[in-house]
Amino acid sequence: MGQLQRQAFRKAYGKICDLTMAEVSTEAIASLTQYYDQPLRCFTFGDFQLTPTVEEFEEILGCPLEGRKPYLFSRFYPSLARISKIVKISAQELDRRKRVENGVVRVPRKCLEAKARVLASQGEWAPFIDILALLIFGVVPFPNVDGLVDRAVIDAFLAFYDRKESPVVAILADLYDTFDRRCEKNNARIVCCMPALYVWLVSHFFRQEMRHICLLEGHRSCTKKKEAN
Repeated sequence: MGQLQRQAFRKAYGKICDLTMAEVSTEAIASLTQYYDQPLRCFTFGDFQLTPTVEEFEEILGCPLEGRKPYLFSRFYPSLARISKIVKISAQELDRRKRVENGVVRVPRKCLEAKARVLASQGEWAPFIDILALLIFGVVPFPNVDGLVDRAVIDAFLAFYDRKESPVVAILADLYDTFDRRCEKNNARIVCCMPALYVWLVSHFFRQEMRHICLLEGHRSCTKKKEAN
C-alpha cells in the first residue's frame, strides 16, 4: 500500500488503526480483573474508584460522539448481499464460506484476507482499504479469537462506514460485559478491545513526565521510556 493509500486509510479510520500497533500487556489486563466491582461497574483500588469513560474512549479511539450518533445494534443483521458489496466477494461465495455457530453467521478472516491480497495485487486500493478496516474491526474493537468475523461486527463496521456512527458506546458496553462474565465465571476469556483498555490503564497508572493531550501518545511515551531503560 502506497503513501497516499496509507494517508487515506488513516484519514478514514484514524486511531482505530493506530491501536493495532499498541503493545498490550495481557498480564496487566488479567490482573485488572481482580479489582473489578461488578455491582458498581468500576475498578476499586482501596479507597478510590476508576472507570473508563465515554470521553476517554472517544479520545483513545478517535471517534468523537459530537456530530455523530452512537452505534446501537438494531437486531437486524446485514444481508450477505450488502456485505458482498463492501468486500467484493459474491453473496454466493460468502454463503458457501460462512460459518454458523449458535445461530450466528460468521465469515472466516482468511477469506477476507485472501480477497484483500488479490485486490492489492491488482492495485484496487479503495476496496482493499475497506476490507482491511473491516478486518481491524474484527480484531481490535470487537475481537473474535476464533479467526472469524461475525455479522454483528460487520453491522457495527457498516454503521461507522455508511452512517458515520460512533462505536465508542458499543465498545465500552462490550468491555463491561466481558468483565461481568469474568466475575461470574473465573476462567472466562477476556475478549474485548484490549488495546484501548490498556492505553486507558497506562494513562492512569504509569507515571509520565508530561500529560499528553492524546492518551494513545501517552502510551507510546511510556513504552519508549520502558524500552530505553
